[in-house]
Amino acid sequence: MTKYSKNPDAVAMLTEEQFRVTQQSGTERPGTGALLSNKEPGLYVDVVSGEPLFASSDKYESGCGWPSFTKPIEPKHVAELVDSSLGMVRTEVRSTFGDSHLGHVFPDGPQDRGGLRYCINSASLRFIHRDDMDAEGYGEYLDQVEDVT
Repeated sequence: MTKYSKNPDAVAMLTEEQFRVTQQSGTERPGTGALLSNKEPGLYVDVVSGEPLFASSDKYESGCGWPSFTKPIEPKHVAELVDSSLGMVRTEVRSTFGDSHLGHVFPDGPQDRGGLRYCINSASLRFIHRDDMDAEGYGEYLDQVEDVT
């Protein structure tokens, strides 16, 4: 079983934007994230710890300006916390082992897929294409990744 943790070497390699988002709970500007329009089959992992977070098969176009997912691929890798900043109460989503700020979850997702919208910053994610998942140690998730068009 793979052990995930906050990797100091990975933190040191983060871009300024990735550091601001993951380590300082920042938010990238809507519509600017590199993974927003990604439609390739694969897995989204925490850029700091590598823990698997979301599958391409659970990604959808919500129109909010950030990558949106209906559910985590590994619920135990996604921690939900109360966020009362900005004068409102929201549910923040962080990676469990990397403690990276990922984004927020809202109850306005597709009802036929559970009703949740995980609104996630591209800067907190690393995408692993389905063709590379086995070689990178994520082969156990291949059956949960399908083509998305």
